[in-house]
Amino acid sequence: QVQLVESGGGLVQAGESLRLSCAASGSPGSLAGISAMAWYRQPPGDLRQLIAQTTPNNFTTFGKGANGRSAISTISGDNAKKMLYLQMNGLKPEDTARYYCKLHILRSDGLTDVVWGQGTQVTVSS
Repeated sequence: QVQLVESGGGLVQAGESLRLSCAASGSPGSLAGISAMAWYRQPPGDLRQLIAQTTPNNFTTFGKGANGRSAISTISGDNAKKMLYLQMNGLKPEDTARYYCKLHILRSDGLTDVVWGQGTQVTVSS
């Protein structure tokens, strides 16, 4: 079983920056099947939305959760350490949400397993 743990969230003032981290753990065989990793955000009482997804060959796609912040937010990964990062600069109160990491693992039978982390809370004050 593969597990994901997000970290780096907390209370920040508007205009500050934050870097979120996602660590994947499990057997080397399972981790070798990683086909994509992504960051999502979910404001209180709202839907969970994709921010961005990236692949081992660095193909990155942005989703509705980017909310026009693609220019100031950066997603990056480290295949060797099985880590995913989300750098957010110029945070606004609207960025307050719980941020989740998602992992896709390609099976030998061609099917894909999806793993979610528990999320990390980001709260931005005015």
